[in-house]
Amino acid sequence: MAKKGQTFHHYSFETKKKAVAMRLEGMTKKEVASALQISDIGRLKVWMRKYRELGEEGLVDRRRRIVHPDHDNERNEKVQIPQLQKIQ
Repeated sequence: MAKKGQTFHHYSFETKKKAVAMRLEGMTKKEVASALQISDIGRLKVWMRKYRELGEEGLVDRRRRIVHPDHDNERNEKVQIPQLQKIQ
């Protein structure tokens, strides 16, 4: 569980791919984490498992929402309400 005030590090696909390659070459988790400045050594274990199960596709981060420019514009536009004319 996340702790209050905790920040999360996001690693690019290329960083994950490089970390997996380094592990497959025989480097230890600690060496890889130090070389690539990865703060959580346990992440490497997760990336290795996902790589073994799904290949490179397993390293793609699916948690982030893809933002489409068309959809954001719709949300940000103000709804214009036509002014009603007084009936006399």
